[in-house]
Amino acid sequence: MKLAALTVDGRPRAGAVDEDAKALALLPEWLGTVDVLVRGGPEGLAAARAAVAHAPVVALADVRLESPLQHFNRDILCTGWNYWDHFEESRGKRGGQDPAGRPDRPTFFTKGPDTVIGPADDIAYDPELSAQWDYEAEIALVIGRDGRSIPESEALGHVFGYLVANDVSQRDLQRAHGGQWLKGKSIDATMPLGPWLTTADEVPDPSALRVRCEVNGEPRQDATSARMAFPIARLIAELSLGMTLRAGDVLLTGTPSGIGSARDPQVFLRDGDVVVTRVDGLGELRNRVVRTSLM
Repeated sequence: MKLAALTVDGRPRAGAVDEDAKALALLPEWLGTVDVLVRGGPEGLAAARAAVAHAPVVALADVRLESPLQHFNRDILCTGWNYWDHFEESRGKRGGQDPAGRPDRPTFFTKGPDTVIGPADDIAYDPELSAQWDYEAEIALVIGRDGRSIPESEALGHVFGYLVANDVSQRDLQRAHGGQWLKGKSIDATMPLGPWLTTADEVPDPSALRVRCEVNGEPRQDATSARMAFPIARLIAELSLGMTLRAGDVLLTGTPSGIGSARDPQVFLRDGDVVVTRVDGLGELRNRVVRTSLM
């Protein structure tokens, strides 16, 4: 099932996108939003599936989709350096913050929830705040069942579904605050998320997803999730060690090589750029970079 978020007559609603991604069944309002369905467990999802057959259908082209998730338990959870080709491409280009070698365990950080925008919304861009706006195409997942110290063998059973994300980052801010990344990852209205939430049963093998990013029609990133340094089940197992993950938590799983700051010469986003982020089977984000005062 592909669960989308939209507003109808001023009220937030959930919809189910059809297999061809051309139409949307508008789910009854009593079912709640996508956030509610994620936290409702198997019963909520079963009710949504049952409602599709009787729901009114609208053309997807006639509605504006929003971020599927809009109410977060905490900061967005993120993974750094999770494709070795990306780790290596940035060696010596991290402003003196290179680690001694390849990490033995996943690297985690967070970003503020106010970064999240919808799949067609503008990416805020303020050159007075940062001179180094970079793109990072990623697979995101949503936890559907609470758990702590989750065994790797059981980890995928805690995933409700998957989305596409672009972790737009400000590299100069990322380096400027003591080596931690929160500030350079948390600028408002900079992370597209969506276009819908694809339930885990439609993604039988999350290690076989193709991730791509293009800017103004030029391919910048292209890889499969099979190249992750640490697979998704390992990320969940490591992150949950002693730390409860709750239904509705969002985890970004890392970006492959091709980022702007690792290119020679470096290439950063500018006002008017169009960024397209795709993950096969999960959909596409299409966002324009628009100058916005953030100071």
